[in-house]
Amino acid sequence: MSGSIFTGVYFHAAIGAGLAVIGAGIGIGQIGGHAMDAIARQPEATSKIQTAMIIAAALVEGVALFGVVVALMSK
Repeated sequence: MSGSIFTGVYFHAAIGAGLAVIGAGIGIGQIGGHAMDAIARQPEATSKIQTAMIIAAALVEGVALFGVVVALMSK
């Protein structure tokens, strides 16, 4: 095993996991921002918009978790 962490699998796994988390953060931020815009336009549809927003955010978070696990499992 080499002495540097930057030449091994750990560096690539960290980059992959970091990209997955950054992508999830951007995606959930977009979902939240657009949901707030939609609620501002139609306040009477707040409950439907919030439900759809929570489901979409959970799906994005699940994909990100899968990406992190795959990145950390790769050797």
